[in-house]
Amino acid sequence: MTSHGTKRKRSNEASGSSAKRPDKSSQELTTDLIMKQTKDVIKKIKQNIAVQDSTDLKAYIIDQISNMDMMNKSNTNRKKVTIGIFGRSGEGKSSLLNAVLGERYLLPSGSSGACTAITTQVEGNLSDSNYTADIEFISKEEWDSQLKDLLLDLSDKTEDKNDDMTKIAIEKITALYGANAFKKTLEELKKDAKSAKIDELLQKEKMPISHSNGSNFAKEISKFIQHSRSNPGNWYWPIVKSVAIKIPNPLLEHIVFVDIPGTGDCNKTRDSLWKSKLGECSVVWIVSAINRGTTDEDPWEILKHCVYYMTQAGECKSINFIFTKTDDIDPEEYIRNEWPSEEEKPDKDLKTACIRKRNICSKEAVRESFENSKLKKKMTLNIFTVSTRAFFDKTLCLEHSDTEIPKLQDFLKNLNNSINKDLARDYVNEAKGILSLIKSVQSETGNVVQTGVHNKLEQNLCKALEKLGWQFDMLCCVLEKCLSDGVEESERLCLTSACSIISPNLPHGKGGFHKILKALCKNDGYHWSNAWGIDLDLNMALSQHMHKNIEEEFDSIFPVHCKTGKSVQEQIEKFSIIQSDTEHPRASMFYHIDNFIKREEIKLKRKLKRDVIERKKEISLSITNMIKDAMVPYYAKAAHFHGTGSMKKMQNTLTEAIQNLEHDMFKQAKAEVLRKFRDLEQHIKDALESGLQRAILLLSETDKIKLDVLEDIKELENILQQLCD
Repeated sequence: MTSHGTKRKRSNEASGSSAKRPDKSSQELTTDLIMKQTKDVIKKIKQNIAVQDSTDLKAYIIDQISNMDMMNKSNTNRKKVTIGIFGRSGEGKSSLLNAVLGERYLLPSGSSGACTAITTQVEGNLSDSNYTADIEFISKEEWDSQLKDLLLDLSDKTEDKNDDMTKIAIEKITALYGANAFKKTLEELKKDAKSAKIDELLQKEKMPISHSNGSNFAKEISKFIQHSRSNPGNWYWPIVKSVAIKIPNPLLEHIVFVDIPGTGDCNKTRDSLWKSKLGECSVVWIVSAINRGTTDEDPWEILKHCVYYMTQAGECKSINFIFTKTDDIDPEEYIRNEWPSEEEKPDKDLKTACIRKRNICSKEAVRESFENSKLKKKMTLNIFTVSTRAFFDKTLCLEHSDTEIPKLQDFLKNLNNSINKDLARDYVNEAKGILSLIKSVQSETGNVVQTGVHNKLEQNLCKALEKLGWQFDMLCCVLEKCLSDGVEESERLCLTSACSIISPNLPHGKGGFHKILKALCKNDGYHWSNAWGIDLDLNMALSQHMHKNIEEEFDSIFPVHCKTGKSVQEQIEKFSIIQSDTEHPRASMFYHIDNFIKREEIKLKRKLKRDVIERKKEISLSITNMIKDAMVPYYAKAAHFHGTGSMKKMQNTLTEAIQNLEHDMFKQAKAEVLRKFRDLEQHIKDALESGLQRAILLLSETDKIKLDVLEDIKELENILQQLCD
């Protein structure tokens, strides 16, 4: 972890609020100073230990110090916080991110025709001052297959053709090949002059971009994430899988933004990508233009559609609901239609008063909706009302603080400060553990006493592992009962659930369902229709009863942000082989043995808690994945039907598949969940056992490191106390 004094100053100047937060600056300085003090201690120890006789213990300590240096430089021991951004095109997502980062024209805004089909990731480049991007393309085979399907959609002249797919086909082909290109045949498109460049990009798989100038960078990446309807051709987003951007900004020190795309793209690769990215998000920003009104259901539909991937299959702890375009208001109309009749109307600064009033009312409405939803049990909520235009344009009526962009910047700064504090604490604890080990093996109490201590620690380890096993047995019994209920319900209701997807009540006036169903089959059971506004996920429909039956207990076993008394994380936290609460004198061998073991336990637990989050996602997803794997051959079979009667053939194929599979498919999904849960148990026990056995073995070393580290330990303990204050 490095000091970012220069970069921090630049960021504060961009936001115009550096003078308002001296307390935060002093906190950051304290963290930097703590790291420097600890590094000085470790540097001294490293120099002194270099002259000691060569022993296994000396080699181990030097190796641990080297690991600490690597940990400090790369911060690989701490996963970055991922913030997912949701919102329809035109809601102001790109403008919001540009404002928060102080880069007005970094990402193209919706007014420029920004594409929402691509997962775009933005993180910090803290190694130099360059703006970089990695453009990842879909495969040439995938695009060739897509292009044929797009032209097939365009050739449909029947009355029940699907307008949604026709629109997507025109948009993609026009973006790449230019105006009226959608009227050409496949052969004509392949002979088009633009095809050579498209093929060249598809062969690359990935393309790096780097600029020292932000404006030049923004101009070059625009052709991969933007679409101009007024100037079609040579816009490459239809063949782009994802874009990973890095910019020199300290606000992104430990933070990654992911612009989660709209899900109306019939693309298996992109569909899988946005779901996996959503599962990484710790925070989600829901972006909605305030002039759409608080009754707009779209943001809540987004959450409803994605909540499973955010919670049971994810790690999302909080939602930031962000209203944009707050400066877009007609004061006279607002007072006439919206101003409460019992309140006195403003007689000056009319627009500002109306903006502030609407902001307050909008926040209250969203807060009320959230309080009455199931989401309240799973996540926390913050609400912001922002104006990016007023943030950049000081001539508009809003004060800087009223734009609420500074509030969002503070939100990011506080996240970074918290992570820096945790990193500093981990680093100091690691240093203290090394010094405690040195002190622990310096005891002159004799081998008999030391052997007794080590034997006791090994006994404690066996008992603690046995107790942990009991806890997992109880959790597994609870999970198995819920899964069994889910299997029974699924077998009974799976056909009814499937029919709601493959034979739905069609929206009035909407045709072309056979193409929707074919797209679903080509995409292994999933399709989102923009035109119809429906989410078709046959795999999730078939697994919904199992998920419903385990949801409550699963959330207790793997909570996202609260204690339940029985969670796996809490069982790990309670695990310890230090059984005595006795406070030993600092000069005592037992004091330093306890300290060393506690540091090793903290290190193991920190990694295991991260492992639990990742494995929890795999456990939850395994239900739907097992069902999907069983159905894939039938999706492929159904997707091959075409012509008259093809829809009925697809429906029959899927229905018969479910009938044939229902007796085994759900039981296999249950068995997979339990297997993965037991694998998690074994992983935790193995990691704790091997890690702590190694620690006990190190304490058994007869080699001595002749260094007086007692004062250094005191110094590190004082530093840790500062971090706790």
